[in-house]
Amino acid sequence: MSRRSTVTVAVSAALLTLTTACGGGTDSKDDADAKAAPGFPYTVTNCGVQTTYKAPPKRVVTMNQHVTEVMLELGLEKSLIGTAYLDDKVLPKYAKAYDAVPVLAKEYPSKEKLLAANPDFVYGGYATAFDAKEGRSRDDLKQSGITSRLNVEYCADRKTALDDLYQEIGEVGQTFGAKDRADAWIAGAKKTVATTAGQLKGVKPVSVFVYDGGDKTASTAGGKGIGNEMITLAGGRNVFADLDKPFGDATWEQVVARKPETIVIYDYGSVTVEQKKKRLLADPALRDVPAIKNKRFAVMPLSDVVLGVRAPAAIAKLAAQLHPGTTGPATTG
Repeated sequence: MSRRSTVTVAVSAALLTLTTACGGGTDSKDDADAKAAPGFPYTVTNCGVQTTYKAPPKRVVTMNQHVTEVMLELGLEKSLIGTAYLDDKVLPKYAKAYDAVPVLAKEYPSKEKLLAANPDFVYGGYATAFDAKEGRSRDDLKQSGITSRLNVEYCADRKTALDDLYQEIGEVGQTFGAKDRADAWIAGAKKTVATTAGQLKGVKPVSVFVYDGGDKTASTAGGKGIGNEMITLAGGRNVFADLDKPFGDATWEQVVARKPETIVIYDYGSVTVEQKKKRLLADPALRDVPAIKNKRFAVMPLSDVVLGVRAPAAIAKLAAQLHPGTTGPATTG
């Protein structure tokens, strides 16, 4: 990864800190008196946190790949001064822009490292991005003059749907003065999802168990996250839709009892897809599970199945695996 070098000059650094600490919100007199940019002021409530922006944030750190890709899809790479926590490879179309952004940490940066980057906005993909125990809570950041956003999949008190994705893209677009780009993406995404739905019309849903990982218990997709909605829209039925969280643990006895016809393996991290398949196929307790007996597997990168810009095309990709020959090639939103 490329690293941007900076020359630290005491006076300049002090002025930069003063400016950027106030640039995202409305807490300072200078910011309050500033002339509003086109489309601003913009007030948004995200996961219970209300923020008013007088102008787009200029120094952004993203934590978690899917929110980094949201920024890159909307053409906002010039606003990025740092990123962290890559689950797998970014899409090829983002690679050049991504490589120009400093990587602050392989996973989450410490509070000290995050503050050293001097952001005026932090965008987190999972609730763990704002871990209070690590000093990175949204309140902690606000105390340092930094505004923030959490991906709505991790603040909803209900099942996450595609409308939440469109809300996410729309609000990020408005926050950064890129409403037109966000609206265009949303229109394309809806068209992609509608095309897949048309191709699946009349098909019988396939029962699906998501294997995220685990040995003593199975980490799987519950009914609250966007992954559950994606399975449904791809012509599947999540056998753990009753699990009231985006991800959770299930017992192997439950997996056996629910008799999934297909197992969707989430691909990421150090454990390979083949290792996961081997673990499932070698377990004698699973031998009578239809998906195991028939060796019916589908594979999805983790970045495809979270609330981000990959979701519309990923629904088509999953549908093609659950119902071979029924759907055409996936397109991007």
